[in-house]
Amino acid sequence: MVKRGKTSLEIHRVAHYTFFVGLLVAIVAGFFRDVLAPGVLVTTLVILGFIVGLFNLTAKETMPFLLAAVALMLAGIVNLGLIPGVGLYLRSILNNIVVFVVPGAILVGLKAIWKLASD
Repeated sequence: MVKRGKTSLEIHRVAHYTFFVGLLVAIVAGFFRDVLAPGVLVTTLVILGFIVGLFNLTAKETMPFLLAAVALMLAGIVNLGLIPGVGLYLRSILNNIVVFVVPGAILVGLKAIWKLASD
């Protein structure tokens, strides 16, 4: 049993690091939006988001994560490009964060529905 708990803790830690790496990639890529290949960036963010959604969240983190994901998706609707100077960068960063968070939100939402249906 100790080994199973240790493995679970290690996977949870890797998922936390994956979250921070994904967030960092989303932010840095927002500043270099014209330089990076969009296909590679989106694929990377989606894969990292799936890893976070699969391994990162405990039962008590599910609702806050889903609420934050919905808030980010709604914030993505706002045209931040209208802000002079930094607006285009903010819009690009937020779009990248949404691309990163959505796969995890889909998985966590499906897990929550599965748990509700099985109870």
